[in-house]
Amino acid sequence: MILSRYERMIARRYLLPGKGEAFIFLVAGISLVAVMLGVAALVIVMSVMNGFRAELFDKIVGLNGHAVVQGYGGQMPDWRRVVGLAETTPGVTSATPLIEQPLMTTYNGRVEGILLRGMRGADIRTNKTIGSKVVMGSLNSLKPGSGTIAIGSGLADSLGAVVGSQISLISPQGQSTPFGTVPRIVNYTVGAVFTIGVYDFDKAYVIMPLEDAQTLLMFGDSVNIVELQTNNPDNVGPILAPLVDKIGRSGVVQDWRQMNAQLFEALGVERVAMFTVLSIIILVAVFNILSSLIMLVRAKTRDIAILRTMGASRGAMIRIFMVVGTTIGGLGVIAGLILGFIFLWFRQDVVNAVQWATGQNLWDPSVRFLSELPSKTDPVEVTAIALMALVFSFLATLYPALKAASTDPVQVLRYE
Repeated sequence: MILSRYERMIARRYLLPGKGEAFIFLVAGISLVAVMLGVAALVIVMSVMNGFRAELFDKIVGLNGHAVVQGYGGQMPDWRRVVGLAETTPGVTSATPLIEQPLMTTYNGRVEGILLRGMRGADIRTNKTIGSKVVMGSLNSLKPGSGTIAIGSGLADSLGAVVGSQISLISPQGQSTPFGTVPRIVNYTVGAVFTIGVYDFDKAYVIMPLEDAQTLLMFGDSVNIVELQTNNPDNVGPILAPLVDKIGRSGVVQDWRQMNAQLFEALGVERVAMFTVLSIIILVAVFNILSSLIMLVRAKTRDIAILRTMGASRGAMIRIFMVVGTTIGGLGVIAGLILGFIFLWFRQDVVNAVQWATGQNLWDPSVRFLSELPSKTDPVEVTAIALMALVFSFLATLYPALKAASTDPVQVLRYE
């Protein structure tokens, strides 16, 4: 919108408080703050929701892959054939044989449920989700036959175990006796403690070499899962479609959407709901802009009439008041983006400060899954939020601008 020199001067004058116009300026200031808070709230919430989903996806997929092939009956004797078929499938980047089994563990009288995962030594060391999160010990100590395992930090805290502790794993698959099946109880040395960042994983996972897991569970040379990684997790279904036919009755293929459908669908619904609800804040701010402009038009009726008699056109009046309202909205958007980015940068410090002030645990990992407040800002979403606020601000200027343009100088100045 191009303004002439005198139109810019008048618009600048109307943006600043004049004599007897403190209340109008106050309403305009409140409108600016409301836009700022609305934009900041949307940017913060959407970034946190995106970060929550991205962190969960990275952690879950980092351990469970983009898809898995699960053997029928809990075992897959021909897993080498399945791995070979998967590795030759276009789009599949890796196929990793695993043993995953829920068991029990005990240490110093404490008993906890665990999820045992047996992996090949090379796969353990190259897994980024586990390898980059070791807080104690070393994964290099996990060698077949060494009797060494790695446990999650949450499980270590629950058991009171550290590197070097001897913990017992209890498997229901034991020897049959005249009195029933006797569970197998085998002692292992903790060689490493890792923190994935997902409470449920850190509380339950125990990692050991694949050969030791096969011995403990009496699997022989079998595994029960083959984990698959693809070059495009969003297109995992079409990529694995040819593999499903080749595998036949060796196992069933499940991708990450099927394994975590409820969780990610709930996150998607919550994301849309939060965006809709928080957008109401911007609508309220827009109505404040509308009311402040209406009051400004009424206060400046005499000035508008004089400008009209001096040759100002209706279009000039429309442009002036549109610029005034849009400027308020634009300044609010800029301030909101700055406030939102500052909050996101110091988000964990803010959470810690509120927790310290209130004495409440606002981010309980056992409820929130993740150990820290995540954030991932999407430039496209931020741009959409800013444009939405600017468009709403612009629309709020139309009625006051048209009202100012329709002012009849003859009626206003008749008795002056």
